[in-house]
Amino acid sequence: MVEGVFGLVFPRGRRQARQTGPVAVPDVPHTEPGGFAPAARGLVKACHPGPSITVTGLALAIGWAVGLSPPRLVLLGATVLSGQLSIGWLNDLVDRSADVAAGRRDKPLAHGTVSVRTVTVAFWMAAVITLPLSFALGWAAGLCHLVTVGSGWAYDLWLKRSAWSWLPYVLAFGALPAVVVLSLPGAPPPPWWGVVAGALLGLGAHAANALPDIEADRAQGVGGLPARLGPRGSRVLAAVSLGAATAILTLAPPGPPGLAGWLAGGLALVLLALGLGHRWPRDSRLPFVLVALVAVVDVALLVGRADAWVPTG
Repeated sequence: MVEGVFGLVFPRGRRQARQTGPVAVPDVPHTEPGGFAPAARGLVKACHPGPSITVTGLALAIGWAVGLSPPRLVLLGATVLSGQLSIGWLNDLVDRSADVAAGRRDKPLAHGTVSVRTVTVAFWMAAVITLPLSFALGWAAGLCHLVTVGSGWAYDLWLKRSAWSWLPYVLAFGALPAVVVLSLPGAPPPPWWGVVAGALLGLGAHAANALPDIEADRAQGVGGLPARLGPRGSRVLAAVSLGAATAILTLAPPGPPGLAGWLAGGLALVLLALGLGHRWPRDSRLPFVLVALVAVVDVALLVGRADAWVPTG
C-alpha cells in the first residue's frame, strides 16, 4: 500500500496545497488542450510514476534475489506495474475535485492537462490487465498481489480519511515480498520475517510520509491516522515501526548477519534517529528523505539475504 520511495505505495496520500488565496485553476475540461504530447505527459504524471517505478523495482530486486527466471521477472514486473498504475490513476481521479478547489497546478487532472475520460479509461485498462497478469504468476501469488492492489484502491476510495488509513500500507507492504516468493516454482511459503518487516515498513512509511502535511490534512478534514496522532505521535509511530523493521531484517533471517548486515542495520538506525529525532521545520522534506534512505537500506538488507528467502530443506 507514499511520494518518493514510500509513495508505494503504493497506497498514496494526497499532498495538500500549501498556497493560499482564491482558486485560479478552472475546472477540468473534457478534452485535452494542446494535443497528444501534453495529454500523454499528463497521463504519465497522473499515475504517480515515481512510486509506481519504485514499487515495481523493489519487487524485481526481491525477485532477482530469490532466483526468479528472466521470463518470470518480466511477468512479475508487468504485473506489479499494472497494479501500481491503476492505484495512481484512481488516486488522482478520486482527489480531482479537492485538487481543483485547492488550486493544485501540479496535478494534471486539476490543471486540465489531461481529461477525466482519458484517466478513467487508463485506470480501467490497467485494472483489467492486472487480473490475468496476477494469476499468470500462480493462484497463490495472484491472490496475494490482488490484496496489494485492492489495498491501494481501498486507501484511495475510503480509508485515507479514516483512522484505518494505516491498514492498506500494512497489507500491501507485507504482501509484496509474499507475491515474489510465491511466484517461484512450487509456490514456497514466504519467510515470516520478510512479511512482518514489510508490514512494519508500510506502517512506518505511512506515518513518515504524512509528517510534512499533518497540519494541512487537519485543515482540509483529512482525518487519517497521522492527522489524528499529530506530529509527535506520528514521529514515534514511524520511529518504532521502522526501527523494528530494521532490527528484524538484521537479526531474524537464519544465519549470522555478517559485517555488512550489522553496518547496514546500524546505518539505518542512525538515519532514522536523524530524520525523526530532531525538530525539523514543519515544511521540511529532509526527515522524509532520511526515512526514505532507511527504506533503501532495509531493501538492501532484504535483497542481501537471498540465501535465506527460500527454505533449502
